[in-house]
Amino acid sequence: MKIPKRLQPLADDGLIDEVLYQLMSGKEATVYAVQCGTEVRCAKVYKEAMKRSFKKAAQYQEGRKVRNTRRARAMEKGSKFGRKQQEDAWQNTEVDALFKLAKAGVRVPEPYGCYEGVLLMELVTDDNGEVAPRLNDVSMSAEQAIEDHALVMVYVMRMLCVGLIHGDLSEFNVLVDDYGPVIIDLPQVVDAAANNNAFSMLQRDVRNMSEYYGQFAPELTKTYYAEEMWALFEAGELTAETALTGHYLLPDDDADVGSVLEEIKAAFAEEQERQERVKEANEPL
Repeated sequence: MKIPKRLQPLADDGLIDEVLYQLMSGKEATVYAVQCGTEVRCAKVYKEAMKRSFKKAAQYQEGRKVRNTRRARAMEKGSKFGRKQQEDAWQNTEVDALFKLAKAGVRVPEPYGCYEGVLLMELVTDDNGEVAPRLNDVSMSAEQAIEDHALVMVYVMRMLCVGLIHGDLSEFNVLVDDYGPVIIDLPQVVDAAANNNAFSMLQRDVRNMSEYYGQFAPELTKTYYAEEMWALFEAGELTAETALTGHYLLPDDDADVGSVLEEIKAAFAEEQERQERVKEANEPL
């Protein structure tokens, strides 16, 4: 296919030889399969901030540190330079997270670098070379669901051990190859220690996974992995080798009606967003 404008600089620099086909187009990025020498890789072209519809971006970015004080001041002021720096930071966050998580033992696509707003990374395939499907397109037995859910919980735990929370984990952000789940889409990754919304985002990530796998193994919907992980994390006792149980004794406090209503509203909004993703995922490219 014709090389898209955003990929032309990478072709000019010899980073990619050919654009094979478009894999998907979402609200935050368009993804292509590209030929790089003898390998087929994945090129994720981030959409510009004005065209990107990722909701509540500031909520995810809370607590992220910018080492360069000039850049930090520009980002706070919202100048043209500051907006460019903020956009670069959004894109580089995913690259940094991929390297960090791979080292921590989380299955993610291998990153090769970010160039001109394009992330080059591994194209996850099955043993036949076919592009791995997203989890929402996969059916499985109860036994397989329990096994894969346990593995995803280990990945979420290892993320938390290095101070990160996915923040947008769902069946649409997990690929499944012949070796199991692979976590993808990390530009909104959350700083667990510095973001005030970290625990609620962890709970949402875990709930999304438990509800999806729970379609095949209903007992998974009655587990409390997020609460178990967070309690150990706050106590400084969570490690990459912690054996999770999914059991947690919830505090027996009086119900806060206002908070319950807010949770209901938030859950309704999340379900609407999920339905939008389902619709988007089923639309032809």
